Amino acid sequence: MASAQRHIGLGMIFACLASTLIFGLAVKAPCAGGDWSDGRQNTHFCYSDIEPLFGTEQLSAGRLPFLDACSSHQGECDEYPVLTMYTMRVAAWASSSAGNDIAGFFYANVTLLTVAAFVVALLLYLLVGRRALYFALAPTLLVYGFINWDLVAVALATAGTFAYLRRRDVWSGVFLGLGAAAKLYPALLVVPFVAGRFREREPDRGIHLAWTCVGTWLALNAPFAIASPQAWWEFFRFNSARSADWDSLWFLGCHRVTGNLYCLHTRAINVASVVIFGMGTFAVWRWKRRHEPNFARWTLGFPILIVFLLSNKVYSPQYGLWLLPWFALTLPNLPLFLAFSVSDVAVFLTRFSWFARYAGSGGLPIGAFEIAVAVRAIVLVVCVVAWVQRRGTFTGADPPIEPIRAEVAV
Repeated sequence: MASAQRHIGLGMIFACLASTLIFGLAVKAPCAGGDWSDGRQNTHFCYSDIEPLFGTEQLSAGRLPFLDACSSHQGECDEYPVLTMYTMRVAAWASSSAGNDIAGFFYANVTLLTVAAFVVALLLYLLVGRRALYFALAPTLLVYGFINWDLVAVALATAGTFAYLRRRDVWSGVFLGLGAAAKLYPALLVVPFVAGRFREREPDRGIHLAWTCVGTWLALNAPFAIASPQAWWEFFRFNSARSADWDSLWFLGCHRVTGNLYCLHTRAINVASVVIFGMGTFAVWRWKRRHEPNFARWTLGFPILIVFLLSNKVYSPQYGLWLLPWFALTLPNLPLFLAFSVSDVAVFLTRFSWFARYAGSGGLPIGAFEIAVAVRAIVLVVCVVAWVQRRGTFTGADPPIEPIRAEVAV
C-alpha cells in the first residue's frame, strides 16, 4: 500500500488539477468576451457570472465597492460580501492595462481562482494524501470552478479546516472569518469545530476559535458598515428579498404546485429554511451520535453543508464546490462521489439547455432540469446516510495523518 501511495505525489495531484482547470477554462472561453447576443452562454454551456458582473457591479472604472455610490441608471451593485467584492476589484485593476475589457477581467479572475484551487489541493494533500484527487479531478470543479468566486471561500474554509486539524485554533478562526467575509458558508463550520473542542474537554480552544472568527469577520466588515451602512447592507437585503433560486428544492416544489417560475411568499420561505436547517442538522447529529458516540464532531461540517444546501432557497450552481474537500476528508466513497458529480453536472447542463429553450434557441424542457435537481438532492441525502453509517477515520482531536495518506481503498 505504501509503495502504491508513493506513486501519487503532490506533483501528480497538481498535474491532475491543472488538467481539470484547463478543460474548465476551455468550456468557458467562448463566453469570455462578454458578447452573448447569440445566446451562446446557454447553447455553448459557457455561462459564467464573471463577465456580466463586470458591468453590473460597475467595476469598469475605479469605483471602490461600498465606499463609492452605484450609478443609479445602471441598477444596484455591491450584492456580494466584502472580500468577494474586493477580489473583483483587484481583478478589475489587474485587467486595466488591457483596456478594462471584459475578457481581461475574466482571465484576471481565472488567475486568482486558479491560485485558490491549488491552495485547496495542497492543503488536502497534506491532510489526506492521494484523496486530494476527489478535488483535483472533480467534474464539479471543471464545470463550476470559473463560474463565480466560490473557490476563494473554499480555499479559506479548507485552510481553516487544515489549521483546526493541526490544532491551530486561532488561525482556524482567522481563516474561517476571512472565508465568511467572502461567502457566509465557512461560518457554518465554526459550529462543528467548536463542538469538537468542547467534546475533547478543551473549551478554551473552541472559544478562541469562535471569537477569532467573529473578530476577523468584523475587522473586515466594520469599516464598510460604518462608512456606508446602506451599501454594506445590500448583500443581506438582496438575499433576503430574492425569490427561490432555480436550482433549489423550493423552486422545484413551488413550480410543481403553482406552475409559476417565481416562488412567492419569500419571507415565509426564509423562516422555513432556517427552521428546516436547524432541525435537520440536529437530527443528523443525534443520529450519528447514536450510531457512533465517539465520532469526531468536526466531521459534522459535511452533513451541515448538505442540509444547508437542501434547505436553503438559494442553491447557486457553483455551491457544489463547497462539498468537494469534504468528500476527500470525511466520505471518500467513490461511487457516491461519482453519483454526486454526474447529478451536479446534469443540473448544470439541463439548466442552461432549458434557458436556451426558454429564449427560443431550442433545448430541453424544464421537466428535465427539475428531474436533475431532484436526483441530485436524493444523492446528497444518500451521502448523509453514508456519512452517518461510516465509521470515521478521524476519532480524536489530532487525526493520524500518515495512516490516512497510506489508505489506498476509497
